[in-house]
Amino acid sequence: MALNRILVIDAGGAHMEEKRKKEKIMKLDNQVVFVSGTNRGIGKAIVDALIKRGVKKVYAAARKIDQSAWKDARVVPVELDITSPQQIQKALARAQDVNVLINNAGSLSGGSVLTATEPDLMRDMQVNYFGTLNMVRAFEPVIEKNGRGSIVNVSSVVGLASMAQAAGYSASKAAIFSASQALRAELKAKNISVHIVFPGPIDTDMARDFDFQKTSPAVAAENIIKGIEAGDEDIFPDPFSVQIGGSWSKDPKAVERSFAAM
Repeated sequence: MALNRILVIDAGGAHMEEKRKKEKIMKLDNQVVFVSGTNRGIGKAIVDALIKRGVKKVYAAARKIDQSAWKDARVVPVELDITSPQQIQKALARAQDVNVLINNAGSLSGGSVLTATEPDLMRDMQVNYFGTLNMVRAFEPVIEKNGRGSIVNVSSVVGLASMAQAAGYSASKAAIFSASQALRAELKAKNISVHIVFPGPIDTDMARDFDFQKTSPAVAAENIIKGIEAGDEDIFPDPFSVQIGGSWSKDPKAVERSFAAM
C-alpha cells in the first residue's frame, strides 16, 4: 500500500462529492429495515420513526421482546442477543427481505482502563464491536442479494475521543467506527452504503448516570433517519454531537482534552 501518495483535490472536487452523495441517497419509505436493540431508548424510537416514514416492514429485535410494544402489523418482533451466533442466524432466516440494517444494540460499562473489571471491558467489546460486526457479516449477503441497501452502525462521540470514566465503552465504539470505515471501501462496489452514527448524551436508561443535558430519543431517531436518507456517511443526531463533530473535524486533540476534563 502506497502510504506516501499525495492526494490532490481539483476544482471539481466539490461537484464530485455532491454527485457521490446523491448516488447514495436512499429513501426509507417502502423499504424493509432490521433494527437491533429496540426494547427501549434510541432503538425503540427508530422503529416508531420508521413506521411514521412509511416503511414496508420493520424487524424490531431485542433480547427480550414485547409483543405488545407496537400495534402496527408492519413491525415484526425478533428475539435477538447479538453476541449469540445462533440467534443471529435464526434472525437472519426470518429476515431474508431486508434492505437496511441498523445496528443499534449496545452495552455500556463504567470504569476507567485501570479500574474496570475485565468482564465489563469484554462485555462492551463483545456487544458493541464483535456483535455488531457479526450482524454485518451475516446480513450483508442478504442486503446485496436484495439490491441497493444500507448498513447503519451506531458508534458514539466517545468513539472519536475517549472519556476516562467509560473507557471500555469508548474503546469499543472507536473500534466499530474504524471497522465501519473499512466496510465502506469493501461494500462500495456492492452498492451498499455504510453510515456511522455518533450520538452524544441521549435521554435513555443507558445514559441515566451521566450528568449532561440530554436529547430525547425521538429527536435523535428522526435525525438518524434524515441522515440515512440524505446519504450522510457520518451522522450526528443531537446538538452535543453536532458540536463535537464539528470540533473534532478541525482539531481532534482539542476534543480529546475536553473529554479528559469531564
